[in-house]
Amino acid sequence: MGSKKSSRRRFIQKGAAFAGLAATPASLAIAPRAAGSQTRGSAVPDMNSMEYVLYGERSRFVNAERILEGHDHHEVNRPRPDPYRPSAGTPIHDLVGIITPSSLHFATQHHYGIPDINPSEHQLTIHGMVDRPLIFTVDDLKRFPATSGIYFLECLGNRPRPTDKTVNDTHGRIACSEWTGVPLSLLLQEAGIKNGASWIVAEGSDAGQHTKSVPMAKVMDDVLVAYGQNGEPVRPDQGFPMRLLVPGFEGIYNVKWLKTIKVVDQPYLTFQERSRFLGPDHRSSHFIYELGPKSVITFPSGEDRLPERGNYTITGLAWSGGGTIRRVEVSADGGRSWTDAKLRQPALKRAFTRFDLVWQWNGEEAILQSRCTDELDQVQPSANEFARFWGHTVTEIHQGMGSRFGHVNFIQPWKVTTNGMVHNSLET
Repeated sequence: MGSKKSSRRRFIQKGAAFAGLAATPASLAIAPRAAGSQTRGSAVPDMNSMEYVLYGERSRFVNAERILEGHDHHEVNRPRPDPYRPSAGTPIHDLVGIITPSSLHFATQHHYGIPDINPSEHQLTIHGMVDRPLIFTVDDLKRFPATSGIYFLECLGNRPRPTDKTVNDTHGRIACSEWTGVPLSLLLQEAGIKNGASWIVAEGSDAGQHTKSVPMAKVMDDVLVAYGQNGEPVRPDQGFPMRLLVPGFEGIYNVKWLKTIKVVDQPYLTFQERSRFLGPDHRSSHFIYELGPKSVITFPSGEDRLPERGNYTITGLAWSGGGTIRRVEVSADGGRSWTDAKLRQPALKRAFTRFDLVWQWNGEEAILQSRCTDELDQVQPSANEFARFWGHTVTEIHQGMGSRFGHVNFIQPWKVTTNGMVHNSLET
């Protein structure tokens, strides 16, 4: 037994096949988070109880939960309505593939609470510049051929800051699910679109009456009226019983608790744009929709610890509103040199792409970071490149609201110290 352990240790520390940075073999395990791993309770659950039989439960040794956030957009003071529901981010450090469990999907901007909607009483109205105004119930929608697709959803406020400690803090307003529903284009064909119609205005059933304009070209491409998420009905905080799903666009376009679609000939300047999403720079206007290419290393990342020298699998996620991720590069020296990572399959359009790379840590300080390229040949920028584009310093970028600078998609670096601790390495 001792001989086997010694042989395994030599393999991990000195295996020539894994020297430096190399593509990940399927057999090499990803090291777990070292600190803070505790079970949710000491009592042994009854796995044979009716509760477990009727609705499955995860192991008591698995404790991933959504991450509660502080005050949204703290730079802007405004009254909070009742009931006030805090935002919660996705624990992306704990994800192991590309699908985010529905219970861990981030939930944000619910300033007016979540409506309790009886699906048998809910209706979707399509009107405006159409030949035949129509009303659909949930059962009506399910009579149409269903379409499913795996897509990410990202809040415009999903951005790293030097004060963030973990990858859940820097990139938690992002998730990726399999969404099921009816193409909105099919419903509009039923209604008949009049000449000159070029936009829709979608409105939700929440007390704040969230409303968003979407260009008709996008609607006819891949927009869904979704009633399913990850094989079950959409959950209440994700828009039950139906929501708009606009792949690759800012999260705010994906109207929840969808009740009305009006076909129009121009975009409406709704409350969301007037209040927070229009900046003085034309590049941050509401006519910019698709989220740019973005990636982040999820392990090793902030507050992880590497227990010893040797080989580790660097892993992370990449995504782009512009389409499929074609390439992810990883640097261990702060961007001076780059190595191509392996992209796990499937690599889907406007979905998470998981990447892996084997890295041999020699015990010295290292700066780990990733950058991705999408099918439009758009390359993820560094923080300095992003700041130069906007004509600001990096400090000003970090201190400003995300919506002021459009889609914040710059590279997130992580510093590995000589004692194996990992910290956020964004600099001001």
